[in-house]
Amino acid sequence: MEGIQLEGPIPILLFAPTLLQTVVLKRNQLNATLDFGTNYSKQLELVDLQNNEITNYKPEANKGIQVILADNPVCREAGNQQSDFCKEIQPSTDFSVPQINCSPCGQGREPSPACRCVYPITGKLIFRSPSFSGFSNNTNFIMLHQGIADFFRDPSYQVDSVAIRNFRETATGHQLLVDLLLFPLDKESFNQTEMNSAISAFSTHTYDPPEIFGPYIFRADQYRPFSGGSISTNTGIVIGAVVGAVVLVMLLTIAGIYGLRQKKRAEKATGQNNPFAKWNQSTSSVDAPQLTGAKAFTFEELRKCTDNFSEANDVGGGGYGKVYKGILPSGKLLAIKRAQQGSSQGELEFKTEIELLSRVHHKNVVKLLGFCFDRNEQMLVYEYIPNGSLTDSLSGSKNGIRLDWTRRLKIALGSSKGLAYLHELADPPIIHRDIKSNNILLDESLNAKVADFGLSKLVGDPEKNHVTTQVKGTMGYLDPEYYMTNQLTEKSDVYGFGVVMLELLTGKSPIEGGKYVVREVKAKMDKSMNLYDLQELVDTTIIANSGNLNGFEKYVDLALRCVDEEGVKRPSMGEVVKEIENIMQLAGLNPNIDSATNSRTYEEASKGSGDPYGNEIQ
Repeated sequence: MEGIQLEGPIPILLFAPTLLQTVVLKRNQLNATLDFGTNYSKQLELVDLQNNEITNYKPEANKGIQVILADNPVCREAGNQQSDFCKEIQPSTDFSVPQINCSPCGQGREPSPACRCVYPITGKLIFRSPSFSGFSNNTNFIMLHQGIADFFRDPSYQVDSVAIRNFRETATGHQLLVDLLLFPLDKESFNQTEMNSAISAFSTHTYDPPEIFGPYIFRADQYRPFSGGSISTNTGIVIGAVVGAVVLVMLLTIAGIYGLRQKKRAEKATGQNNPFAKWNQSTSSVDAPQLTGAKAFTFEELRKCTDNFSEANDVGGGGYGKVYKGILPSGKLLAIKRAQQGSSQGELEFKTEIELLSRVHHKNVVKLLGFCFDRNEQMLVYEYIPNGSLTDSLSGSKNGIRLDWTRRLKIALGSSKGLAYLHELADPPIIHRDIKSNNILLDESLNAKVADFGLSKLVGDPEKNHVTTQVKGTMGYLDPEYYMTNQLTEKSDVYGFGVVMLELLTGKSPIEGGKYVVREVKAKMDKSMNLYDLQELVDTTIIANSGNLNGFEKYVDLALRCVDEEGVKRPSMGEVVKEIENIMQLAGLNPNIDSATNSRTYEEASKGSGDPYGNEIQ
């Protein structure tokens, strides 16, 4: 799972599956300490975490595992720079089975294991999905050689011996490449029939490799003894001239077709890599998002209202860039999300958020006020949410807010309503794909607003209940079913929301100290006891500041239904809203106070005033 924006610490349980041999999580934002714990798989051989944010690792406890942490902060420390775990994996190009130590042969021949100079059949074995990775364990390759050699002992193949060498991987896809040599029996070369017979053993899959190597294909090289002929020189010249002319015409035709295709591909790639290649603010373009009601700010306007994007106005950020607080001349506060220069992730998030947020208007969804596409900048302008994220309030690290039980229920209700609106009332429906406490913001009255739509997806086909997509999200909130199948549904958001509900309960991040909150709650709870015997896990602020915890058990039941491993067993967000409203009534609260919805699409809102935001941002 390379480059899919996974972030956060790696849970110890990731390494626990009994049959796990290889973990490749390169080019993500995984951080903190790499810790395998004590119950990691005994078959684990390779962990490749290049290009992440790992800050600490103690290799002495895991000597049997090949770990690669190149391009992580831990490898920039002076004491680690020469460590084996800070080096990139290297192919095994000097190892062969068997080792052949003979004098070189001339005329394109190769020495056999018995040091006879012959013309072997050569080619490349490509294993599509080996269940191991890395080249530190030669046992696998010795086993592969033994299997091929045993197969070709059949006298019908006229093969004397076999060699494999130059073990390496493809640049992408981690497919194993192995060079194969088949040496002829008792002569210098194979005849045509013998060569075809040997190669067909691979092309028809008569030969089966050991299971750990998975499916394969074989690409044979041109057999050298058949690459020439005995045609006379004059005849050869005539035939060569004719063939050359035909080939030239074919090459020119192919070149023309290739040029046209490359031009179309280049245009398509430009559109994919730069979503705004056709976006011209002065003319209409079908590719540009429809932004009626969202103000187009100039760079200079936003520079002035943020005091030249000063550090004092820096209120947060992420992989896309930074968020700044801004003040318009009218005194109105803004939150300005500025993509870092040259970030393709920022460009894609920028366009996605504009296209989605311009479609929705709801009290519990953050409001898009405008954007800036000036001087090659991509900035989004939102209403300013003064109390920051739910994460900040739960930790108390920034805003000093302490949340009692009733306020947490109201936050759960507000954020669930915003999410239910995206799933059930937005047209077309929207799957957020990154629901977490850091993407739920709290306004001055601590009303919850769902934010950050950079990873979101539209469900355009009403007959289709899922979207096939590359897995993206945040560790701890990621739906395991989505992770395993790449099938994204609204129930993936429900899983993330269930984790947020447990965060509200415990006051802790979903993964702390290698422990996962979902697993911890399930393991600790006892339904026969008061409060399900979860007092040890419940945030002390709830206990200290709440008069009663009525509805607590039903809240826990609902959260655990949301994080069920099977998506079909999870409730819809509309059902979650109704159940939280019932829980609030048990707690003596009126769910309709301070949580009334404002569920209008932009089109509905604009029918009344022509601008759902009025003149407040002029």
